[in-house]
Amino acid sequence: MIPTTQQDIADQLKLSRTTVSRCFTNHPGINPETRAKVFALASRLGYHYMEQRTGQPSSSGGKNVLAVLICTDAEEYYRPDYESPGFEILPGISEYALLRKMQLDVQLVPPRETSTRSAVYKKVMRSARTWAGVLLVYPFPQSIIEEILAKYRCVSLVEQYGVSSLDVVDVDHYKGISQLVDRLVMLGHKRIGFFSRHYQVEACWAFRRFSAYVEKMARQGFALGDLEIVNVQNFSIPQLEESHDYAAQKTREGITAWVCAADHQAYDLIAALEKRGLSVPRDVSVTGFDGVLRPKGGPDLTTAMIPYRQIGWMGARRLSDLLGKTFGPTQHILLDCNIAEGATIGPVRTAPSGSQLP
Repeated sequence: MIPTTQQDIADQLKLSRTTVSRCFTNHPGINPETRAKVFALASRLGYHYMEQRTGQPSSSGGKNVLAVLICTDAEEYYRPDYESPGFEILPGISEYALLRKMQLDVQLVPPRETSTRSAVYKKVMRSARTWAGVLLVYPFPQSIIEEILAKYRCVSLVEQYGVSSLDVVDVDHYKGISQLVDRLVMLGHKRIGFFSRHYQVEACWAFRRFSAYVEKMARQGFALGDLEIVNVQNFSIPQLEESHDYAAQKTREGITAWVCAADHQAYDLIAALEKRGLSVPRDVSVTGFDGVLRPKGGPDLTTAMIPYRQIGWMGARRLSDLLGKTFGPTQHILLDCNIAEGATIGPVRTAPSGSQLP
């Protein structure tokens, strides 16, 4: 198999080879978004810049590479209909790395891998001798986090389960969900459900948003026993189509709004509901959480906007701080989010007495 070259990357992104080369050498004139796209495509194509160099760390013994490990399947990360949140974080990391004259090594790792001794991780970590520290994007299996923490300074850019000694930079999930529920309640909604989907690795961010939803609904005075929940623990429906069928059924039975744990869930749910004869927001309101770029032809989603660039920057800065410290308390840094006022929520539709939605 012919190895990937910088020219291959340049051709696919319609850039000059010089621009691609400058991305890998931290040239100050390169736009952070361009650098992020180059690093992401390089990872997808299996191009590892550090392996192309003469190989050994500098004579001073210093390591100047920030590894960015993104736990996702490639087909999910590169979905053509919307941009992955993992990609949105890269420009902020890239900006900070440029400021500190550090390189990036961006790697996608599939969620099914549970040991760094696997063939996949051995390939990912071929250039690990140059890593100064590791940034984690998306939830990882606990066993992977523990193995990485045993070898490297590490910061996660999303909350991870079961690891108390891990520094985290994340969004304030409660504030985002709270503001979305407030808007639905102001529009007259009382039967507000929570919708998520099944993931290979337990999505701790979805649980954070679910717990925020439960707390907010309780504070609003709604009976917790009446809440409609899809794909959280005992309410799990692994098949996505069956989840959509269930949500459509519950909508016809009286649910007037769905709070989705993520934008991609919301976009998929809206398309599924409309395919089943339900109109958004006329028949039911839907909210998301992320603020990813709207897919072509998709609705203008009402959602909580995660400050991805700031999370990437703050995560890289926190990791840089850790590299210079021997001791110090673990930190959890939560950043605020804004609400994008879209077109997927509206007033409750009042059906005739005793009737259901079509």
